[in-house]
Amino acid sequence: MQNATFLRRTALAVLFVIAIVALLVYGLGVDTIKARQVDLIYLGRQHMFLVFWSMLFALLVGIPSGIILSRPFARRWAEYVMQIFNVGNTLPPLAVLALAMVIIGIGDRPAIVALFLASLLPIVRNTYSGLCSVPSSLIEAANGIGMTKGQRLRQVELPNAWPVMLSGIRVAMAINVGTAPLAFLIGASSFGELIFPGIYLNDFPTLILGAAATALFALILDMLLAGLGRLLSPHTAV
Repeated sequence: MQNATFLRRTALAVLFVIAIVALLVYGLGVDTIKARQVDLIYLGRQHMFLVFWSMLFALLVGIPSGIILSRPFARRWAEYVMQIFNVGNTLPPLAVLALAMVIIGIGDRPAIVALFLASLLPIVRNTYSGLCSVPSSLIEAANGIGMTKGQRLRQVELPNAWPVMLSGIRVAMAINVGTAPLAFLIGASSFGELIFPGIYLNDFPTLILGAAATALFALILDMLLAGLGRLLSPHTAV
């Protein structure tokens, strides 16, 4: 039953992507898309480069931080520490990019730092919330059979917290992909190279092409994460 539901949702998502691409081709015309084919491939790679590295660093920092904050000795300070990770969200994205540019310079590095900060909070928050919501009966059972703290974390807590953690990763990914076009303003290549010139020059086909490519990129990555969640936790992931 769960497999059938998952396959149905996957099929609907794929059909939705195909429908968007078809509408895009119909609205802009094949010639317009062919004329921008090289730009789309290059900017897609650059966009993926920024998203991949910033998300990787966010995961490497965010998941261990959420685990540490969920431990009993740190829970009383968790909400205060969480505000540190909220820096990338309390400031407007353009302000974070501007600060990163002032400190690091222009190009890919400040963009990756800014996207990393913007993606951090959902990962930390959901890792912390997922681990804190693991039923105490499971913790007691793990302790009762003699598991060490490390074994309990790996075999009991993280598997049960995974659906909540995954939802945070998906939110972070959506924020990351949607914010990455702004990196164009500090010299990093992304789909922003289509969006912002399209705005400045009133070139609506180019603007729509960049915005649609960003949206499709976000949708496809979210579908892949949902599939990963289903693969890693088939009984709970949806």
